[in-house]
This record gives sequence, C-alpha cells and structure tokens, in this order.
Amino acid sequence: MTPPNPALRPAFATENSTHALTPTSSETASRLLAAARLLLPILERGSPIDAPALRAAMQQAFGATDAEGAWDWKQAYDVCEAVQVLFLQKFGATMRKRAATQAAFLGMLARLSALTPSQTRRSQESQALQQFSTPISLGFVASQAAAMTGADRVLEPSAGTGLLAVFAKLSGASIILNELADIRAGVLEGLFPESTVTQHDAAHIHDHLDVGVAPSVVLMNPPFSVAAHVDGRMADAALRHIGSALARLTEGGRLVAITGANLSPDAPAWRDGFARLQEKGRVVFSAAIDGRVYARHGTNVDTRLTVIDGIPAENPTVFPASPGLAPDATTLLNWVMRLVPPRKPIAPVCPPASSAKVAIATRPARPARAAAPRKAPPPAANSGEIIELSYEPCDWAPAAGGHITEALYEGYALQSIRIVDAKPHPTKLVQSAAMASVAPPKPAYRPHLPKTVIENGLLSEAQLESVIYAGEAHGGFLTGSWTVDETFDRIAAAPEDADGAVHFRRGWMLGDGTGAGKGRQVAGVLLDNWLKGRRRALWVSKSDKLLEDAQRDWSALGQERLLVTPLSRFAQGTPIRLLEGILFTTYATLRSEARDAKASRIQQIVDWLGRDFDGAIVFDESHAMQNAGGGKSERGDQGPSQQGRAGLRLQHALPNARILYVSATGATTVHNLAYAQRLGLWGGADFPFATRAEFVEAIEAGGVAAMEVLARDLKALGLYAARSLSYEGVAYELVEHKLTPEQIRIYDAYAGAFKIIHNNLAAAMQAANITGAQGGSLNAQAKAAARSAFESAK
Repeated sequence: MTPPNPALRPAFATENSTHALTPTSSETASRLLAAARLLLPILERGSPIDAPALRAAMQQAFGATDAEGAWDWKQAYDVCEAVQVLFLQKFGATMRKRAATQAAFLGMLARLSALTPSQTRRSQESQALQQFSTPISLGFVASQAAAMTGADRVLEPSAGTGLLAVFAKLSGASIILNELADIRAGVLEGLFPESTVTQHDAAHIHDHLDVGVAPSVVLMNPPFSVAAHVDGRMADAALRHIGSALARLTEGGRLVAITGANLSPDAPAWRDGFARLQEKGRVVFSAAIDGRVYARHGTNVDTRLTVIDGIPAENPTVFPASPGLAPDATTLLNWVMRLVPPRKPIAPVCPPASSAKVAIATRPARPARAAAPRKAPPPAANSGEIIELSYEPCDWAPAAGGHITEALYEGYALQSIRIVDAKPHPTKLVQSAAMASVAPPKPAYRPHLPKTVIENGLLSEAQLESVIYAGEAHGGFLTGSWTVDETFDRIAAAPEDADGAVHFRRGWMLGDGTGAGKGRQVAGVLLDNWLKGRRRALWVSKSDKLLEDAQRDWSALGQERLLVTPLSRFAQGTPIRLLEGILFTTYATLRSEARDAKASRIQQIVDWLGRDFDGAIVFDESHAMQNAGGGKSERGDQGPSQQGRAGLRLQHALPNARILYVSATGATTVHNLAYAQRLGLWGGADFPFATRAEFVEAIEAGGVAAMEVLARDLKALGLYAARSLSYEGVAYELVEHKLTPEQIRIYDAYAGAFKIIHNNLAAAMQAANITGAQGGSLNAQAKAAARSAFESAK
C-alpha cells in the first residue's frame, strides 16, 4: 500500500491526534480530484481499479483511512466516476474516431465502465438526494438522443460528477452545470474548469438561472422521488425537475431525461402531468430500461429515457408509442437511432463573447442558499412581458333618478375605475342591492402582471378589480400600535415607542360566490406580489384536496403549478427548506400544537416566513375560522374554536403580512367575523368599535339589516367585494326518474348492508381499542375519523 502523503496531513489532523477534523467542502473536493488523478494511470494501462488500489489512492489523497473518518466509500465511488470523466476528456475523441459505429463506441464505454468497482455502499447524503450517477453507457445513449453539436449550449441541472456532461463536452458544445451538493459541485469545477457551476435546487432551475442563460439542449438525470429540503418521498419530484428545465429550454431545443421507469406518459397516474408538459414541449420518444444497466452504480431499479422537443404538441393528450423495455444499452441505442426524429433547426446559441461564465451567477457559498430572496428577482416562470396594470378612475352615480331598482340583485359593473384592455367576465355577475348602492373609493395602487393575463382575459375586469383593491388595502396599516405575547394569543394596545410594539397591516376580504373565480383572483393577488419580489406566500384552505385547485389556478396564469407546495411535505418540528414558493396548508394542520419538543405548525411557518414577512397570506374558505373569539349559545358560553385561534395567532405573529380573507359566506353571522381582525372594525378609539365584544353586540342588535350595512360599508371603504353569478335567463324543470324493480332491489341490498354496519360499528371500534368497554372514547379523533369515513362512504 502506498504510504500517505505527509504534505496533505496537516490540513485535517495534528501529529498528536488521529482524529480527523472535518475539512471544508472545497478541500474535500480537491482531495477527491487528487485521488482521481492518482487512479487515472491505472485506467490508461487498461487495468481494473480494485478495492486495494482505490483505498490506497483515497488514503494518499486524504492522509488518513476511512476508519479514521477522513473519507467514506461513497466518496471513493465518486472518485471512480471522476476518473472515467478524466479518461474520456483525454481519450474520448480518439475513441470516437477509432469506433466505426456508435454501437462500437458503446462497447468501448462498457469495457471502460467494467474497469471500475461496483458501488455497494451509500452515504446519508446520497440516500437523501438519490445520488445515482448516470452509467457512461446510458449517458452516451442519452447524448445520441440529444443530437448535440458544437453550436449547442447544454444545461445539466443535476450534474452529479459529470458523467453526462462529458459527452456534451466531447460534442464541442458549451456547458452549463448545476449541482446542489457542495462537494460534487467542487468536483465539477475541477473537472470542467471552463464552466461555472451553480448550486440551485434543480426542481426550480428556471426560476434561479439568470435570464441570459438559454440552453438549446438539456441533459438531465433528476432524483426520481425526493426533493431538496423536503422530508419524505415525493412521487412527482422528477416531473418537477423536467417541467422547470423545459420552461428554460430554447424554443425548438431538445430535452433528454433519465427517470424512473414508472414516469411514463402511458401510466394513468402521470398522463395528465405529461399532457401539461406537452403544452410547452412535445414528447417524441419514451422507452423503459432494464435495471441491470444501472447495477454497477448501486441500484437495479428500472429506468426510462424520455426525449422532449421544445415545440408545443398539436394535441397534448397524444403521445408516441413506447417500444417497450430495453434489456441493455445496445438495444436502447438501436431504438434511439431508429425512432428518435431529427432535431428541428434553431438559431445557433452561443455564449457571450467575453466568457461563458458571464451569463451564469457565480456558485454561491453554502449559507447563500438559505438567504432571503433577492430584492429584485427575475420574473416568475413563464411570465412573459410584465406590465403595470393601466386603469382610469371614474365617477359613479346611481341609476337615473338617484335610485336603484327594486330587485334583490343588481347587475355588476366596475364603478370607480375603467381598466384598459380588460376583458369582461365570461358570465354576467350581480351584487346585492345594498352593495350596489355604494361605490368603492378610487384606488391608486398599480399591480404588476404578465401582459398575457390581461390581453387573453385570464383575469376578467371584475377579477382584476379585486387584485387592485387588495393591493390598495395592503398598502396601509391599521391605526395604533400593539404588543404581541410569546404565544401569539394575546395582543395589547401600546405606545408607539414601546419595546416590541408593532403595527398591523390592513387586510382585504373577497366574498364572491361560486362562479366568480375566487381561486383565480387569489392567484392574481399572489402573482402580483411575486412579481414585486415577495417570493414567499402562504395559502391556507379547508381541505388538502383543494391543493390541486390551488395549483390549477396558479398555473392558469401561466405559472409553474408545482411552486404551490403542501406543508405536509415537511414534518412537524423540521425547518421548511424552501427558498421561495407558495406554501399550501389546511386549517386543521394549522392548529397542530407543539408536542414532544416539536414546535407548533404555526411556529414552523413563522420561522420560514420570518417575523418581518410582508408577503401575502391567503385565508381561503376563511369561514373555517368561525367562532375565533368564542360566543354564546343556548347551552351557555362557548370557547373559541381551535382553528379560529390558530388563524388569529398567525395574524398576530406576522403583523406586516398582507392578509386576504376569502369566503362566500364570511359575513352571514357576526360571531363568525371574529377572525377578520385586519379589516379594522374594532380595536380602539379610532375604530368603529372599541372592542370585538362591542362590535358583536351592536351588529347582533341590528340583525340581518346590520350585516347588510356592514358589508356595504366595508365595500365603501375598499375592503370588501361580493359578486355572484346571475341566474337571469336560467330555466328550471322538474325531472322525475322512476326506479326500476332492479334498481329498488340494489338500493335495498345497500340499505341492508349499511344497517348491519350501523349495528356493529360500535363493536368494531371497541375491538380496535377506539372505544372502551363502557362506551367511552379512548381516542376521540380516531372515533370521529371512523364515523366520518363510514358516513362519507354512503
């Protein structure tokens, strides 16, 4: 065994200690590269790199053994991959010339790969980030599918150790590399010194790269089912990566991705996802690959090669037929050469004249990735041209004679503004007569939105009005200053100069009914904030099933739907490790208290947003926070609901947040408005009511009429909007369906079955230790869940 190089030893150990000190990532990367260069002559001789040779090189480079903690075997395998990259950089061009065919070159690569040891051990990081580098034989097939030339600019979003990038270099293309892991990024800098390496989360690569970075080819092998900074498995992780990279691809370019075999357009679970992708790029080839191709890299999972051209598909729901499962790389290469169509011509993409590094941000140090978003971030994904919304203030007067009609509802139209180029709402809207009797104030706020949102009517004029008035309300603060206790439960009026005194930003409430597009309006408010640099937001809703609706509304405005991320991806008590995005959660999750030394969900969210957070918080279906302040009932006093208290805590903890309440039934009962603190209805001498109790008492005394007046006055203050679909012209007809004897028999059979379940549900719950022998509940939540599941199954 070669003795360790003493010159390397002082960097991590002392003469008097054998305990290895933790080197920096750059030092570790340098040592891995040194080990790779020590091993390169072995491959040059055509000899295999066995375990003793690998151990000797690692010990010489690090000055200590793995038993001393200086290095681990996963790092040693990374060295073997780096050796292959060095070998191909040195001899790859010659090998290509000597190989008569692509198949012959593939055979050479297979023999080269066989000279390195099989990977049998993994590290914690490799497990967490699914760091399975691309075998060079598969990398070559992917490069053939990409059909790269010297005119291309190639992006590899998850570059690993460069086993894909090396084929881009052999083609003469310029290379854009990104790798999240510090040590691997350092290795890439040493292997490809002519290219700058960025360290972004590749799932959002389009949002992070500078505007001038325009790849004509994307080669990628993303994590199959994990995401950076997210706990637990994410089935759609690879699809997120592909979607973001495809958004950055030059029109007419080509994306080649290696993913898990199940991520297929033919799979029902992914068909809709691929249909959305085909709105941006057309899938031209997809084939599964036997797991044996990956065996030497530590896994035998079947994979898939997918080729997407950067041209929208004529019919997004139609996909090419897959040739099946390739048993080896040679078969896959034959399929690629035969079935992958030639690339469409595009204008040559060249790096700036000075250097390829100019267009790419310098690789940040590790702490920079946890920093707050930049003050002037680039536009959101797929935003296109961003404009300041143009509108004109105007005067409003009631109908002729100074009176509105005697109908319960009046036709809705903008009253105080006229929005240039805005499209009318697709269906006629109405508002109550009381609401129609007043006009909102003339605003001054100017939202920023993509030009296409206005031109294509993605937001109607009524919906754009909501974005304007929400921004107008959020521009001001409620009168007075307050202190908030550590629990976020109690606030108290305080002098302006009191320690810890805060001012609460004014909120806005959207009370539209079904059909007015509340979700689309919420997305418009969030997008306006996003384009103004506020890249973190919170969307709270009633059910986790509404996540897809939120993603749909966000993507309807041309944005990346997966930027709406569920809080459930992050375990309670762990940090939310997202640089930016819209965090989606439910009221039920929000009320989760601290337990077992784990911080509450509210504290988890506050830690992510920061106490000075000035972005948007959306309380969708905000009536779910009803009874936030408690009240009285026929049975006596009622305590505040947990969900209501959780909503108030969040508002207390983040006084600078831009609160948006959304509820079609938010103003029906006065008690249920206790959560709406940011509307400024109570709180001191400068408010309409000194306390919430005084407000409730006064409105209750006025009955329904007082609630109408309250809603009208909120609109007059510019703090509330409530429109509904018009039923004018709608006809109703009673249709009777007479059950057949067979249908009656089926119904009776179901009724009999449910009767049996009803009679035995209590015994089943007792057997499951949900209830006790005396009928008392041992687990109230489980009992409620069981009954709910039964009732919902009827």
